[in-house]
Amino acid sequence: MGKSTLLNQFMGRKVAIVSDKPQTTRNRILGILTTEEAQVVFIDTPGIHKPRHKLGAYMTRVAKETLEEVDLVIYVVDASVLPGTGEDYILDQLRDVSTPVLLVLNKIDLIKKPELLPLIDWFSKRFNFQEIVPVSALTAENLEKLRELIAGNLKDGPFFYPAEMVTDQPEVFVAAEVIREKVLHLTREEIPHAVAVAIEDMKERKNGLIYINAVIYIERDSQKGIIIGRGGGMLKEIGQLARQELEAIFGNKVYLDLWVKVKKDWRDNEAALRSFGYE
Repeated sequence: MGKSTLLNQFMGRKVAIVSDKPQTTRNRILGILTTEEAQVVFIDTPGIHKPRHKLGAYMTRVAKETLEEVDLVIYVVDASVLPGTGEDYILDQLRDVSTPVLLVLNKIDLIKKPELLPLIDWFSKRFNFQEIVPVSALTAENLEKLRELIAGNLKDGPFFYPAEMVTDQPEVFVAAEVIREKVLHLTREEIPHAVAVAIEDMKERKNGLIYINAVIYIERDSQKGIIIGRGGGMLKEIGQLARQELEAIFGNKVYLDLWVKVKKDWRDNEAALRSFGYE
């Protein structure tokens, strides 16, 4: 889909993790873009989907509740994939929303221009969008037009956040998400969706080093072996990639202590969901 990539492009920096796995985003993430003329608050929500467990129900609820709180809904679709029942399901949810909806057909860099017309026709026959905008979040093609449309939907009002603030997420959340992103990139099949990351301890020591003790939770004993890898190779690679990115984000050296634990069927366990911040 690429909505987090789109948000990061608008912000000019990374505020949301990205991967090619569906349902990567699990929380509401704010991106706050302040210019001389305006302050735009982007809210990256989980994607709307048919939930198969309590985590999925939480994610869908977060997305739906946000729809009525904003001035404009930006529905991002992967233009390189033919639409089907998933899109029909989302459009059914959007019909109950009074907020204007702008359709963004993303990843147009992956298709030929003539393929756009039937795609636009398919969506325009099913929903009364305020506008349909083909873009590429990766190459920034047509993003300026999208920026103008978004700005045109802003309501007059004060700036709600300091000009230097770019997101509302605390550093502990950022650290957990970066670690989870590396797991998403390096694993496949059922592993990415079964992973949660908890920061047990995070503090800056006197020498400026940031110490992070993090636990990667999975649902099955068999998954634990995959995350650790042969001779600990997979866990080491996850840790190296996460540490490098966290050092770039925080501007300090990072010591990352990673552990792997099993919490059986945590996605259907309300207490576990709360402990991971999915409330």
